[in-house]
Amino acid sequence: MFEKSTWIRLPRNVVVGHEVLGRTLEVVDDVHLSGRPLLVTSPTPRELAADPIAAQFEERGIDPLVVTVETASFDAVEEVIAEAEAGDAAYLVGVGGGKPIDIAKMASDHLGMGFLSVPTAASHDGIVSNRGSVPDGDTRHSVAAEPPLAVVADTGILANAPWELTTAGCADIISNYTAVMDWRLANRLKNVEYSEYAAALAEMTAEILVDNADLIRPGIEESAWIVTKALMSSGVAMSIAGSSRPASGAEHLFSHQLDRLVPGAALHGHQVGVGAIMTAYLHGGDRGIWTDIRDALASIDAPTTADELGIDADTVVEALATCHAIRDRYTILGDGMEEEAARQVARQTGVI
Repeated sequence: MFEKSTWIRLPRNVVVGHEVLGRTLEVVDDVHLSGRPLLVTSPTPRELAADPIAAQFEERGIDPLVVTVETASFDAVEEVIAEAEAGDAAYLVGVGGGKPIDIAKMASDHLGMGFLSVPTAASHDGIVSNRGSVPDGDTRHSVAAEPPLAVVADTGILANAPWELTTAGCADIISNYTAVMDWRLANRLKNVEYSEYAAALAEMTAEILVDNADLIRPGIEESAWIVTKALMSSGVAMSIAGSSRPASGAEHLFSHQLDRLVPGAALHGHQVGVGAIMTAYLHGGDRGIWTDIRDALASIDAPTTADELGIDADTVVEALATCHAIRDRYTILGDGMEEEAARQVARQTGVI
C-alpha cells in the first residue's frame, strides 16, 4: 500500500525584473498581508531599497518598523523577534543580501509570521529557499525555516551590486552539479531519500549558468535576470526536497571547513565553487565535468585557485582532507581523504 506523502512550501509570488521594487506593496496586497511590517535590513541595502519600501508604506499611512543588522548571528535573530513583538509587527520583510534575509526568515519562522524576501544582491539561493544560515563561533548552522511568501527582485539593483557578490551567487549555483552527484551517490550507497524532480531542477540551474557564462557580465540587467532566475530555481529545488541536498554536498563541507580554519577569508559562493572543481574531479576522473565547472567559473571572474581565494595551499588541502567530519552527510569524500591524496587532487585540478 502506498503511504508516502509530502508537504512542499513554495513562494506564492516571485516578481523579478526592471524597477519592480516600486511594486512591493502590490505584492504585499496580493499575498493578503496586512498590518504593520517590520523591515530587516543592513546599512547599504537600507539606503538602496529598505528606505524606498518604507516610503511606500508611509504613503499609505502605515508606519513600518525598521531594524538594521550589522552582523548575522543568533543574537540578531533574537533582536528582530523582540522588536517584532514589541512593535506589534504583522509580518517581516527581509531587504538586502544573505544576512538580513536569513535573519528575517528565521525570525518570521519563530514568530509564525509571513515573510517577504527583497534581495539587493544575487549572491545566494537563500533569497527563496526554506533554509537560513547563521554563523555561530567557528561554525555555521543551516536551519530549516519557512520560505518567503513572495520575492521581489529588482534587476536594476541586483545588476549594480558589487560584482564579486554576483560571481559568488553564480559559483554557488554551479556547485549544484557536485551536490546532486553526491546526493545520488548517497541514495545508491546509503539509501538516502532522493527526489528526481528536485535533483533535475538543481542540475538545470547549474547548466543555465555554465551554458550562459559568457553572457554574465557586471552592470547588465539581463545578466542579473539570468542569475536571479537560477537562484530562484535552486531555492525551489531545496523546498521540494525538504532539505539542502540538491544544492549542498562535499563542496559545501569544504567551504564550511574553510570558515573554521580561516574565517572570513573568502565569500561562501567562491569557496564552494573551488570545492566543486575538486569534488567533481573525484567523481569524474582526469577529464569531465570538473573542467566545465572550472572554465565557467573563470569566465565570470570567479576564483578557481587557492591564490584567487586568498587562502594558502596547505589550508585548502587541510580543509579538503578533514571536511567530511563537518556533518553526518554522505558524499564522495566518504570517511575522509589522506592529506597527500587531497594535495594531489588540488594539484591535478590546478587549485594549488
